[in-house]
Amino acid sequence: MDLWPIGNCQVAGLVDRHARLVWGCVPRFDGDPAFSSLLDGGDPADSDSNGLWAIELEECQSVEQEYIRNTPILRSVLTDAHGSAVEIIDFCPRFQRLGRTYRPVSFTRIVRPVCGSPRIRMRLRPTRGWGDPTVRQTNGSNHIRYLLDGLQLRLTTNAPVGLVQEERVFRVEKPLHFFLGPDESFAGNIATSVEEMLNYTIHHWQDWARGLATPFEWQDVVIRCAITLKLCQYEETGAIVAALTTSIPEHAGSERNWDYRFCWIRDAYYTVQALNRVGALDVLEGYLGYLRNIVDEAKGGYIQPLYGVLGESTLVENVAPRLAGYRGQGPVRVGNQAYEQVQHDAYGQIVLSNVQAFFDHRLFRMAGREDFESLERIGERAWELYNKPDAGLWELRTRQSVHTYSAAMCWAACDRLANAAERLGMPERQKFWDDRASTMRETIEREAWREETNRMSATFSGDDLDASLLQLLELRFLSPDDPRFKGTLEATEAGLRRGSHMLRYATEDDFGLPETAFNVCTFWLIEALHFTGRNADARELFEEMLARRTAAGLLSEDIDPVTGELWGNYPQTYSLVGMINCAVLLSKPWSAIR
Repeated sequence: MDLWPIGNCQVAGLVDRHARLVWGCVPRFDGDPAFSSLLDGGDPADSDSNGLWAIELEECQSVEQEYIRNTPILRSVLTDAHGSAVEIIDFCPRFQRLGRTYRPVSFTRIVRPVCGSPRIRMRLRPTRGWGDPTVRQTNGSNHIRYLLDGLQLRLTTNAPVGLVQEERVFRVEKPLHFFLGPDESFAGNIATSVEEMLNYTIHHWQDWARGLATPFEWQDVVIRCAITLKLCQYEETGAIVAALTTSIPEHAGSERNWDYRFCWIRDAYYTVQALNRVGALDVLEGYLGYLRNIVDEAKGGYIQPLYGVLGESTLVENVAPRLAGYRGQGPVRVGNQAYEQVQHDAYGQIVLSNVQAFFDHRLFRMAGREDFESLERIGERAWELYNKPDAGLWELRTRQSVHTYSAAMCWAACDRLANAAERLGMPERQKFWDDRASTMRETIEREAWREETNRMSATFSGDDLDASLLQLLELRFLSPDDPRFKGTLEATEAGLRRGSHMLRYATEDDFGLPETAFNVCTFWLIEALHFTGRNADARELFEEMLARRTAAGLLSEDIDPVTGELWGNYPQTYSLVGMINCAVLLSKPWSAIR
C-alpha cells in the first residue's frame, strides 16, 4: 500500500515505490482504469504485466522518492549498480490558463539524466475494459496513439518513438518529456511546453498550500493531507470521492472489496469540515454547488447515501472478471450497491455541510432564504425518519436497526436549521425547528441510553458498542463533561480498542467478524481523549498513528492492529480528515514560538 498519488482534480494516478504508474482511471476518477496493474493480481516487475507505465533503469539498485514541496508532484531518483542515475518527475498538469483552470485528462512524465550513463526501458501498456491488454496502437514521428474503449490517448514525446513502442533499452543523454493526454496535436515544442506546465503546476499548488491556516505543529502532515483531499474533488462538479481506488480489501481474504470512487454525502461532509478548519474554502464552495444540484433533484427530499461524480443516482454494482484483484484477492467491484440503501444520517450531513454558508462572509455565494427553504425539505425528511431503521453509517447489507448515530445526525439537521433561521431573522421557523430538535433529543436520550451498562447504545433496540458513538461529542449532542459521554467513552474504549487502534464494532456483520481497525475511529478516540482531559494520551496515540503512514505521508482506510499493515482503499478521505482534525486540535498555538 506504499503508493504516491498524483492528480489534477480531473484524473488521478498512483505511483509505486519503483516509479511505476500502476493505477489511473480515465477520463475521470470513476472511469475505466487505463492503468490497472494494481488490481491485476500480478507483479508489475514481470515482463508480461500490463496496465502500467514503467520507466525501468537497467540494473537499478535503489529508488528515492519525495514530493516537490507542497505539491502532489512526485520526484523519483533511480540509481543503478554503477552509480548512474535518472530523475523521474510525475504530475498531472493543473494551472490557470485563459481565465480557467487547465486540468486535462493527462499523465505527464519527465526523465532527466542525473549522473553517469543511465540506460532505461519504457513499458507503457494501458488497458481497456477493466483489464483487457489488447489496446490497438498507431504512431507518428513524435507520438503514439492508444485506442481505448470510447477514448483515445496520445503520447507525445521527444524520446525515440520506436524505442519506446518496442520497449527497447536506450541511454538517457538529455531530458525526455512525455505527455499522455487527449488525442490532439501537441502545439509547440514538447520539451519547452512540458517544462512550463511543470513550473506552472508547482506554482499553482504551492500558492494553494500557502493559503492554508495550518497549525503550529505537524504542518507537513496537514499540508500533505489537505493537498490529497483536494485531489479527491472532481472539480467540474464539486463532488468529492471517498477514495481514488476500488476493491482493495479491508483485510486479507475478506471479500470486503468496495468501489469508493463516488461521492458519499457522509465522507464529503467530513472532508469539507476538516478543510474548513484549515481555510480551504474553495473545496467547500465547489461541494456546495454539487449539493445544491443533489437537493434540487431529490424527489420528496429523499437523499441517497452516495452519488456519482456527475450526480448520477444509479451506480449498479458488478464484478470485473479480467482483474484478479489486489494481491490476487478479488473480486474487483465496479459500482456500489450502497446507492440503494437507506442511510438516514445523510440528511444531517447535507444540512451540516450547508449551514456554514449562512454565516461565512468570505464565501463568494452566501446562502439565503431560497437555500434555507430547499434545506427545509431535507429537514422534513430528517424529522420523519430519525427514529426509523436504516443500514447505518457502516452500510450493513442484510439487516437494519434504528442507529443512534443516524438519529443524532437527523437531530443535528433540525438543530442547525434553527440556527440558520435565527441568522436569517426568521423567528417562527427558528422555533419550529428548535421544537422538533428538542423532541428528537428527548427520544434519542430515552431510547439509546442504557442505565444498566452506563453507556449509550449504538442502536435503539440493543445494547451495542460502536465507535460512531464518539461522534456525539463532535455533533454537540453530548458535552465532554456529561457523565453519559464519559460512560460511553469508557465502554467504547474497553470494548473496541485494540492496542493503538479502534475497531468500528466487534460484532459479526454480513461478512463475519471484522479483523482490521478503521483508522478514522482511532482519530475519533484521540479527539474524545483530548476533550475529556487526557491530552497526553491523545498526543501519544496521535504520534503512533502518524508513524503508520505510507512514505507519501498518507493512510488507507484500515489497519491490521497486530501487524500494522495498511488495508482498504487508498488514499482514504476519512483517514486524512482524522489527521487534519487531530493536528489542529492537539497542536500548540502559534503564540508558543514567541
